[in-house]
Amino acid sequence: MTSPAQLRKRALVTGASGGIGQAIAERLGRDGAHVIAHANTNLAAAEAVVARIVAAGGSAEAIAFDVTDGDASRGAAERLLAAGAIQIIVNNAGIHDDAVFPGMRAEQWHRVIDVSVNGFFNVTQPLVMAMMRTRWGRIVNVSSIASLTGNRGQVNYSAAKGALNSATKSLALELASRGITVNAVAPGVIDAGMAEAAFDRAAIEKLVPMKRAGTAGEVAALVAFLASDEAAYISGQVISINGAMI
Repeated sequence: MTSPAQLRKRALVTGASGGIGQAIAERLGRDGAHVIAHANTNLAAAEAVVARIVAAGGSAEAIAFDVTDGDASRGAAERLLAAGAIQIIVNNAGIHDDAVFPGMRAEQWHRVIDVSVNGFFNVTQPLVMAMMRTRWGRIVNVSSIASLTGNRGQVNYSAAKGALNSATKSLALELASRGITVNAVAPGVIDAGMAEAAFDRAAIEKLVPMKRAGTAGEVAALVAFLASDEAAYISGQVISINGAMI
C-alpha cells in the first residue's frame, strides 16, 4: 500500500539556508511536497527549516554540498535519486560579490557566475532524466531584476542571472513535451538576506513605486504557484516580482 509520504512530490530547494530559500522551502512543505532543503556551509540553518516544516506537519530533510563542485553535486543527486525522482527543482542558490567593473577582480567575476550558472547545471542536469521519466516536473530558477535592467556594481551578477534567464527559455523548449515546465522568477528589492543590507528605507521608497520592499513570502508564493499543477501551461517565462519597478 502506498503511504501518504510516498505520494508527495519531492522538491529540492538550493540555497535554503538564506531568507528567500527558507521561505520557498517552507511554502512548498505547506503545499504538500517532501522538501529537500539544501545548504552549502550553513547546514544548521537548513536543518532549522526542516524542523519547522516537520513541526507544521510536513515532510523534509536537509542536505549540504557545494553547487559549484560538479562531482559533489552529482554525488548528492545520485543519493537523492536512490529514493525516487526529484520532480520540483528550485535553483535558488546565488551570491553577490559587488564591485564596479573597472575594479572587479577576476575571482569576483568567476565566483558569482560559478554559483548561479554552473550551479544551475551541476544541480539540474543529473536530476532531469529521472524527472522526465515521471512525465511531470517543475524547474524554477531564481533570477533577479538586475538581469532585466542591469545594476551599477553588479556586472557579474547581472551577467550570471541573465545567463540563467536564457538557459531557462532554452530548457523549457527541450522539456515542454515531457510535462515539465521551466521558469525563472526575478525578484526586485526583497526584505530577506542580501537586499536589506544594500537599501535603506529612503532608497527603497525612491526606487520602488509601491514604496516598500517585497517579502520572502511573496516570492515563495510565486515560486509555489509555478511549481503547482495550476501552472502547467506556463513555461519559458521570466516573471519579475518587483513592486512595479519595471
